[in-house]
Amino acid sequence: MEKSSTPPVSVIVPCYNAARFLGETIDRVLAQTFTAFELIVIDDGSTDGTRGIIDRYRDRLAGRLIAESGPNRGVSAARNRGTELASGRYLHHLDADDLLRPDALRAKLEALEASGADVAYADWQKLIESRDGVFVPGDVHSRRCEDVHPVPEIAIVMDFWSPPAALLYRREIVDRIGGWNTGLPFVQDGRFLFDAAHRGARLEHVAGIGADYRVLLGRQSLSKRDPAAFVRDWAEDAFQVEAIWRGQGELTADQTRALVRRLGKTTRVLYELDRPAFSKVCRRIKSLDPHYVPAAPHSLRHASQWVGFPRAEALAFVARRCRDVLKGNR
Repeated sequence: MEKSSTPPVSVIVPCYNAARFLGETIDRVLAQTFTAFELIVIDDGSTDGTRGIIDRYRDRLAGRLIAESGPNRGVSAARNRGTELASGRYLHHLDADDLLRPDALRAKLEALEASGADVAYADWQKLIESRDGVFVPGDVHSRRCEDVHPVPEIAIVMDFWSPPAALLYRREIVDRIGGWNTGLPFVQDGRFLFDAAHRGARLEHVAGIGADYRVLLGRQSLSKRDPAAFVRDWAEDAFQVEAIWRGQGELTADQTRALVRRLGKTTRVLYELDRPAFSKVCRRIKSLDPHYVPAAPHSLRHASQWVGFPRAEALAFVARRCRDVLKGNR
């Protein structure tokens, strides 16, 4: 790593019980072709061997690692603390189980400096954990934000997402955002990108895979550990975004469609696991689109046209349960 009192890039790694992955994640940072960066690791109250791993790297890097440990407050609070400690003009947040490709920092930094954009996003690839604990390459995600919608904040609400490992932010836009949203424990990364776009950030795509994003099995994955909480968070984010947009005036047709699409994706899980939350989401969808019917599957769409969406979802739930019972009897 090149020595510099003011490195242009700060890499911020929040970690909680990350002993299984943290060493490899740090090694990939240290192996970057661009070396003028500082590495900041925030231990968010780990109870496994994470702190010992951090201490080993602290000794090895002879003061070139900024590390801090504290009580468990959540990943957004850890990222915010890392931002406070950072001195770089560009900030790269990196989850402790994800991996940078060797030229990731250089490619994104050069893209921002050449374009004047505020956020660079690279292509990324899934690493999917198999049942024996081995990670195998999965899908490559190379979609551009403008391919979803020409307005970045609408694209993000609709369907565009990149993990923090694929993103590099200018410090100025991060300061305008004012911090990661600690009230959204599951979807704060997507919300942070939305907040950047809402504050006028220009996004620049960087071709080529820049990061590997681990998809964990079972309880280690937040969305699988508590799917109802994950989907409630997704809906709450949509409620907050709606309030932000309404604060600017009437919703546009595209904003309305984006919100309805986001909320519609939560209903199946919420009907099965949290009926009060399902009812709340259905009321909000109806207020946005009184004639809403889901785009798919076709059976649910047709049933919604006849009996209304909430009743159609109830019928679909019964049909799924019946199919499960029949499969179990075979």
